[in-house]
Amino acid sequence: MSAPRPRRRRLTLGALVAALSGTFLWPGGAVATVEEQRARLPPPATCQDPLEGVWMSHKYETPFDEWMIFTVAMRRDPRGASAPLAAGHPGRIALTGQIEAHAWFGAGPQGSEPPPCTPGIQHWTVMMTGEGYAEGNHIEFWGTRWAISNVFCGPRHFRYNLDHFSGTMNTEIHEFQSVNNDGGRAINDPTVFRRVRCFEPPSPPHPVVAPPTFQPPRRARCSWLS
Repeated sequence: MSAPRPRRRRLTLGALVAALSGTFLWPGGAVATVEEQRARLPPPATCQDPLEGVWMSHKYETPFDEWMIFTVAMRRDPRGASAPLAAGHPGRIALTGQIEAHAWFGAGPQGSEPPPCTPGIQHWTVMMTGEGYAEGNHIEFWGTRWAISNVFCGPRHFRYNLDHFSGTMNTEIHEFQSVNNDGGRAINDPTVFRRVRCFEPPSPPHPVVAPPTFQPPRRARCSWLS
């Protein structure tokens, strides 16, 4: 089952020309690699649940001069086997959550952090509700609805295509190794997610209890005082 993806991300004329004429190269002329995406991500988080958690990707798309960070909060659907994406599929686990797309354009290949707002910079975040499923080590997770959450620089209104990630989960290194197909310009676009945060709270520290004040035992009363 796939989600509808009716909209396209907004492209400037310059970005469109670059998309048609450019090559998919990283700084220095190297072809884009998964290793370069991995190098930008925080260390992995080891969680009790192999699926649940906050998953993050961070990549640069040369033809569009676009940096994009996807943050996926993925949980098991509390409806379990009765969830629509799991019903009738033994072994399938329905997933629910949300996807944040954080993008900035015009900062160049060295601008891996959001730049200040200057002429030519576009910087925004989009939030999507998400759903999907896990079947063995195969994962599908996609956006179902989207809304602009912040516009820091650039046009305040634009259209966006819902993202759809599919791939495999490598629990040993806490990675979701996916491709993105959004019905627009993302076609089998390699996107590597690493789990960077767990949902379960950390173990509470052992409480420090102050010892009671020492009190000597009461002495028996002398009989002559009674």
